[in-house]
This record gives sequence, structure tokens and C-alpha cells, in this order.
Amino acid sequence: MKFTKMQGIGNDYVYVNCLKEEVKNPSETAKIVSDRHFGIGSDGLILICPSDQADFRMAMYNADGSEGAMCGNGIRCVGKYVYDYGLTDKTQISVETKSGIKYLDLTIEDGKAVKIRVNMGKPERCAKKIPILTDKEEVKSEKIEAAGKTWEMTGISMGNPHAVVPYDGDLETMEIEKIGPQFEHHSCFPDRVNTEFIKVLDDHTVQMRVWERGSGETLACGTGACAVAVASLWNQWVKEGPVTVKLLGGDLTIEWDRQEDLVYMTGPAEIVFEGEIHL
Repeated sequence: MKFTKMQGIGNDYVYVNCLKEEVKNPSETAKIVSDRHFGIGSDGLILICPSDQADFRMAMYNADGSEGAMCGNGIRCVGKYVYDYGLTDKTQISVETKSGIKYLDLTIEDGKAVKIRVNMGKPERCAKKIPILTDKEEVKSEKIEAAGKTWEMTGISMGNPHAVVPYDGDLETMEIEKIGPQFEHHSCFPDRVNTEFIKVLDDHTVQMRVWERGSGETLACGTGACAVAVASLWNQWVKEGPVTVKLLGGDLTIEWDRQEDLVYMTGPAEIVFEGEIHL
């Protein structure tokens, strides 16, 4: 199987062009290729497929083999892949995902896509649709018991469920590998959850670490950064305007158009290497 390793601010995936390749068991393949000792090493597997609804279709699988609905850093890399490898010459493309069709604007330099702005769609704040099991219509700075402590959580879906949690300690030294699973498998999240632990740095900047369901801690999560920006504006932790979200792998710029209720994410995408693996 021929593949391309790509990353968006450290959120790395193995990409396969399924216009040419066939992946018969993507869940098992994702487990194999994601292994950083015996495989290629990645946060998961992303397949670039034909679509009868959009220019392309993205299918993404986490490192544990579970299928995800959406990946913000991953879809930026899809945009770079299809342009750089000549699958399209358009700088505005549509990509079908399990959470709907997303629209990408590509910034081109020297014939290559270097920056991608993605219309990530509407942020879902209805608890039942995220889903979060609660009698409240929305979960905004609500208390939750996890890892032996009471936290405040704001629930957002960006096509996948997110819990945005302010952290009052040192974010860089927090034991996320102990705390993260307590949120991911908490009984109030029937589909598990991605958890963003955050610290507001100034009126337009938020730092975050993320524990992703099915993958553990990753260097970046695009949908998570979108959820963080929306939660921060919704709770008035930051002021209106673009929000810079600082992740372990780099920065993303997030805009929430309140009038249209749409979220836009801008960030880089890079090719790491190409190869072939025998499965």
C-alpha cells in the first residue's frame, strides 16, 4: 500500500489515495500503520476517496481503529494533498466527511498549498446532539466530577464531541494521561469525548492540551481548537475577533462568525514523507 505521511501542526496521519489504492479493512489498517514502533507512526489513517456529493471524500480512522467523523488538521492536509499531487487545480474545494461537507480555501505559493482555511460549519451547543447526558439544554461551564475533582466543562460539537475544561494549574505539567481517560470514558458521554484543557493567556489567545478519544494526547486537534474558541467566546473568556489557539504542535487561527454561526479554521499542512508498506 502506497501512502503519504502528513501533519498539521503535529497532528499526523497516514494518507492513502483511494482513487488509486484499495484499503479493504481500514480499521485494522489504521491500528497497524499508527503504531510508532512496528508501523509507520501516526495519530490515525485518512483515506482520500471519490465522492458523488463533493470534490472528494475523507474517511478518517483513529489509532485504535475507531472511525472518526471529522478531523480539522486532517482535512487541511487533504486539501494540500489533492492540490500538490495534481488531483485538482482548484483553490476552493469541497470535501465530504461523516459530519457533512466542508469547504476549503487554499493559499498557494510556488505551486504548493501552504495554508488552508476551512469552513468547519456550525458549532453544535445542544447537549443532546453533542451528545452529553444531562437534563440541561446546553452545557456551559457546568460542573462535572472526574479524576477525583470537580471541574467546569463546556460542551461543543464540531461534528465530533468536545468538552472544554479550564485548568487552574500548570498546563504544561498536568498529568493529562491520567485525567484525560477519566473524561473520555465518563458516563455522561455516550459516544466518549475529546477533552480540551485550556488556559486563557489574553483577550485573543488560549493555550490548550487535548486528549482525543481513541488516540490519547495528540500535538494538535483542529476541531478541538474550534471548540475551544467557541467556548471561550461563548463564556466571554476572550473578546470578539479571531482567536489564536496555541497547541503543542503550533498555532491555529479560529474565527466564529456569529451572524452566520459558522466557524473558520486557518492553519498549515505539510508532507513529511512518502512510502510503501506491506500489510
